Amino acid sequence: MEEQFTVLDLLDLDLKEHNDLGLTCVGGRQGLLRAITTPDLNRPGLALNGFFDNFGSDRLQIFGRGEHAFVDKLTREGVLDNIQELFSRDIPACIFTHGLAPPAEFQSIADEAGCPILQTELVTSEFVMRLIRALGNVFAARETIHATLVEVFGIGVLILGDSGVGKSETALELIERGHRLVADDAVEVRRVAGNILLGQGANPALGHHMEIRGLGIINITHLFGVGSIRDDKQIQLICQLEVWDSQKAYDRIGAEERTLEILGVATPYLEIPVKPGRNIPIIIETAAMNERLKKMGYYSAREFNQNIMRWLDSENARKAYLQKKGIT
Repeated sequence: MEEQFTVLDLLDLDLKEHNDLGLTCVGGRQGLLRAITTPDLNRPGLALNGFFDNFGSDRLQIFGRGEHAFVDKLTREGVLDNIQELFSRDIPACIFTHGLAPPAEFQSIADEAGCPILQTELVTSEFVMRLIRALGNVFAARETIHATLVEVFGIGVLILGDSGVGKSETALELIERGHRLVADDAVEVRRVAGNILLGQGANPALGHHMEIRGLGIINITHLFGVGSIRDDKQIQLICQLEVWDSQKAYDRIGAEERTLEILGVATPYLEIPVKPGRNIPIIIETAAMNERLKKMGYYSAREFNQNIMRWLDSENARKAYLQKKGIT
């Protein structure tokens, strides 16, 4: 059974700096274990006015200045029916922005219904952006992959391959050359913002450690410093390491753009054969730089192919001209 994400889990999210939600619970603490089942949010203005058709009762309810002013008006006038109806719908929680506090009557109804009331000092627009981002990560589709993830020249490179093919050793050489480790052995991949693959270590408790056969477990942070690691990174290139197969035809030009799908997102994909004498870290560095050029609109293989075609066209034209003049 999949573990539920609750209002208490939302309060406990370890978010820092521009991601911090600044949430505190100001009422309805007995409902902190209510489940949040969707990353969608709702502004309950229509519901407070008595219109409950298609009301998103499974969503967190956001109260900005407008909703707060309307609630204050209803409570001053003693019109509480719509507020009571709101809390009868088993909503996960109500969140007041701008540091606003709900009126006592509203608070009393919420406490009776066991619905948490949360408060943040953030303005509504900023808070909503941060909350959508946080819930998007919580509810993102995810998969754990046996791989190594490194950042090379700003490109997130996911290194795949059978056990013992040299993924960790390749990553270690890249780190020694000034690049950064994200995760080794087990990478948790999440699909966020629709089509972005974000990778991080599957087990945060293990930190940025690596297993090197013949050497054992090493701590990358202690050996190479905090500049050699990062917590997560977008996956922008996938490199498959495999033992060289002399019977297999490997791509030697690169004109064909290959991709590999993870969680439904197609990502540029390369097969890199491994054999003695091949410097795999340098090949991956070059692949990462080439990928950066592609993102800038420059495709080396296509340019090479176009140059060849232009040369063939000019050569054919020259031959036709010579034949016309009777020159062989």
